[in-house]
Amino acid sequence: MEGASRIPLAERMRPTTLDEVIGQTHLLGDHEILRQIVKNREPVSLILWGPPGSGKTTLARVIASEVDAEFIELSAVTSGKKDVEKVVEHARQNWNLQLRTILFVDEIHRFNKAQQDAFLPHVESGLITLIGATTENPSFEVITPLLSRSRVLVLEPLIKEDMLAILKRAVEAEKASKRVSDEALDYIAELSGGDARVALGNLELALNFNKKVTVETVKTAAQKRVPGYDKKGDMHYNVISAFIKSMRGSNVDATLYYLARMLDAGEDPKFIARRMVIFASEDIGLAGNGALGLALNAFQAVERVGMPESNYILFHVATALAKSEKSRQTSNAMYKAQQLAKQYPDASVPLHLRNAPTKLMKDLGYNKGYKWEADFKHDKGFLPDELKDEKIF
Repeated sequence: MEGASRIPLAERMRPTTLDEVIGQTHLLGDHEILRQIVKNREPVSLILWGPPGSGKTTLARVIASEVDAEFIELSAVTSGKKDVEKVVEHARQNWNLQLRTILFVDEIHRFNKAQQDAFLPHVESGLITLIGATTENPSFEVITPLLSRSRVLVLEPLIKEDMLAILKRAVEAEKASKRVSDEALDYIAELSGGDARVALGNLELALNFNKKVTVETVKTAAQKRVPGYDKKGDMHYNVISAFIKSMRGSNVDATLYYLARMLDAGEDPKFIARRMVIFASEDIGLAGNGALGLALNAFQAVERVGMPESNYILFHVATALAKSEKSRQTSNAMYKAQQLAKQYPDASVPLHLRNAPTKLMKDLGYNKGYKWEADFKHDKGFLPDELKDEKIF
């Protein structure tokens, strides 16, 4: 028992069968894909895309166990091409013994193209069944040939009810039901951000701190929750996208929430200010000509003032941009002009608009009929003949 107690609670509570897995019902329901894979006992190559603690490793292990395949695990952080070659050789031996091999690659997005290429022929031949786990968007991080030979399954962060069920199961397993208050479990579930590993880690630490686990015990054990936000990761792009779309939709509440979330996670304030400068032109444009100046002033102020005082500047300007009237006239006109420029890159500039510094040019009709007057409109227009009927703005 002493050796077992050294194993982290999250590992001791890891499910061993599909029926023990809590959450991810969109993949584990009676007629859903993972249930069918296990029922048919025919594993297929999978890419499991989801946040930390959502069950990627657990599901891979359970599938291997349920279909009687040998489970081999590699981490893309510490493994290289030679490790893959060793697995392939071992899989050949299993093949001769009519034993399936499931290779689980954690953080598969960390493997480079050459390393991912090494899987291809063996996945295609059926020698190995590959299950890759990633927290990043596989369409950006996993090579296309490997994606085409796998099913991409999206795992969601565990909801609070699922988290509570996992925590209660752990409390019962530890024979600690009388020691942990319901309020403490509720707080741990809230604090975990959908990550079962974090929740079980906080519970284990709290159990080690005090005989009686209360909300205060959990606060001491957990300290400040680290947001699930990586400045170079997929969540970074999701949250900044939500911030921009909230401003575009004039929803101040959502704008300020996503702004606070980015700043709390340590996002570069200059990155946020830079995006607001772009937004002021792209989405407000002519509806509020002062918006660009306000956003630009915010960027310069953030550069000069620094944090934490720049919080005031960012929240002030984000609120103003969200509340401002919106116009995409200039943005739409820009896209149309760019499209026409690509479509007609060599359209001749009309003679009456050309400069005429010599007599020969004047005799050829350069600058003919043009007058240097404000708002002058030539009867032949200003666009090349091919575009004379086009309306850009």
